[in-house]
Amino acid sequence: MKKLNVVIIYDKKEENILMCKRAKEPYKGKYNLVGGKLEEGETKLQGAYRELQEETGISKKDVKLKHLMNFQYQMQNMELEVYVGKLNKEVELKEEVNHLQWMNKNENFFDLQKYAGEGNIGHMVEQVECYKEKLFK
Repeated sequence: MKKLNVVIIYDKKEENILMCKRAKEPYKGKYNLVGGKLEEGETKLQGAYRELQEETGISKKDVKLKHLMNFQYQMQNMELEVYVGKLNKEVELKEEVNHLQWMNKNENFFDLQKYAGEGNIGHMVEQVECYKEKLFK
């Protein structure tokens, strides 16, 4: 099964969520969470930190990631691990391929015209909002 991850990053004030605007398919031109493929020999958490640093410049010293949930897509033979974290300081973002943008946490992340993931991003953000006190302590 192919292993992928996405990372939900909140700013230090917990007001905004970091998104990337997809430069290629799938979902070209739509906003998505940062993430990517797990590489051979790394743990799932190591893969999440690596993808986060490659795509944004945010390192392990800037944020503590916690595992939120998994999605299994049987027809695609794929598992998606979802991690979440809140920045512990202001950071300078470094774009790799996709344009990065902070979005207010109250955005409608279920808007399929604007956001990738067939509504999954909205569901993930709702879960973070429900469990923020446990996730961000």
